[in-house]
Amino acid sequence: MRRRAFLLGTLLLTACGASEPSGTIRIAGGEPGGFYNDFAVLLSRLAPSPLTITPVETGGSADNLRHLRDGTADLALTLSDSAHLEPGLVAIGRVYENYLQLVVLKDSPYRTAADLVGKPVSLGATGSGAALQGERLALGVREEHYPLRNAVDALKAGEIAALLWSGGVPTPELDRASGIRLLPLDGFLPRLRQEHGKVYERADVRTGVYGSPVDVPTIGTPNLLVCRPGLSAELAGAVVRLLVARAAELVPQQALGTQYLDVRSLIDTGRVPLHPGAAAEYRRLHG
Repeated sequence: MRRRAFLLGTLLLTACGASEPSGTIRIAGGEPGGFYNDFAVLLSRLAPSPLTITPVETGGSADNLRHLRDGTADLALTLSDSAHLEPGLVAIGRVYENYLQLVVLKDSPYRTAADLVGKPVSLGATGSGAALQGERLALGVREEHYPLRNAVDALKAGEIAALLWSGGVPTPELDRASGIRLLPLDGFLPRLRQEHGKVYERADVRTGVYGSPVDVPTIGTPNLLVCRPGLSAELAGAVVRLLVARAAELVPQQALGTQYLDVRSLIDTGRVPLHPGAAAEYRRLHG
């Protein structure tokens, strides 16, 4: 443990000591009120001068990748499963875990996902990671696709029976919506892993989140910070240094105590290769 702490401290000191390039980087985040958008805003506020990072509000993972393709963003947050569908993509690092959350009203009769068959359910906004994961879950519901805020309103109005959301925990928009609970989704994990690989993991939404008296087992998916391949090595390296040096400050307020940015897992991007500039910076920082 002492050696790990020493290495981590050395990494942080090395990152803090580097000079930064000038330039503007646009980062595709997510919906207002969601973890992606909050992270993008934090990243922009902590960017060291003369570097500028500008957040772009989007519909989520798939929409973020579209922004990269269209050249309207330089960085994007995306779920690993969405990233695997995008050829030629490169990563800056693995940042957080997303939790798949199937939300119903606390006093509803629904106890399992099977109870929702044939019912109207919002499976995430169009272009979101939840929409892709909802498709892969094959819940047998009547599909709707609302942004999170509209989905919460529709749930409370009785227009839908449930909503699916992929994000950090607790998500503020859901935390403010008192009178909700989550349905377990871990039963879908074996099939998802068989069909799509180990990108999906068991994750538990802990007791107390959204007022739950018990842990709720669900599905976790790593989040990646990715970029267009043409991003310069200097700018890619600058973002790596920011992630390493300011890791503790890059946790949105909504997720303090439940989410952590572990600098030791930044390079664990799975099937998505690191941007050469990012890889070089990690090697420099690690010595």
